[in-house]
Amino acid sequence: MKIKTRDMILISMFAALTAIGAFIKIPTPIVPFTLQYLFCAYSGVFLGSKHGLYSQLLYVIIGLIGIPIFSNGGGPTYIFQPTFGYLLGFIICSYVIGKLTEKLKNITFINILKPVLMGLFWVYLMGVSYLYMIINVYMGKAMSVKSAIAAGFTPYITSDLILSVIIAYSAVRVIPVIRRTVLAENQMLEDKAE
Repeated sequence: MKIKTRDMILISMFAALTAIGAFIKIPTPIVPFTLQYLFCAYSGVFLGSKHGLYSQLLYVIIGLIGIPIFSNGGGPTYIFQPTFGYLLGFIICSYVIGKLTEKLKNITFINILKPVLMGLFWVYLMGVSYLYMIINVYMGKAMSVKSAIAAGFTPYITSDLILSVIIAYSAVRVIPVIRRTVLAENQMLEDKAE
């Protein structure tokens, strides 16, 4: 598998942006509100499924090797944090958004918003499920599914829906520019090859 230098830079950049998003946070009792989802979704929209997934995978791997780039630190023991499921959700989110948007012919607000919301669904599915599992199994405390939803979903969904609208709105303007640039680059490479 060969990745172009430009793609490596973009993958690294979106991993770094997601890390920066972790430190732009509003502390709340269990799951802090951060801007990680914003950059995760943008990685899927702008880089596509494969490279978006790589960017989020890189972010998670860097954090797990011990660099404190997650919202509450880093290191291999972070997998025991109740919020680690959201990080796994970011990986799936970026891939799903990229997969659903990279083949779109008609770039409209609704056509972009649907994949973004599907990606957000995976963030919350993984995040709340992991939160429930870690608190009940690893920490040995009793938490109901309703309590897990109340702690890991309800306080954040409104702000994440607002971010989803912002992502879709901005993507409608940026995606056509990216596609024109890629077409121009490909045409230049074909011309040089002839």
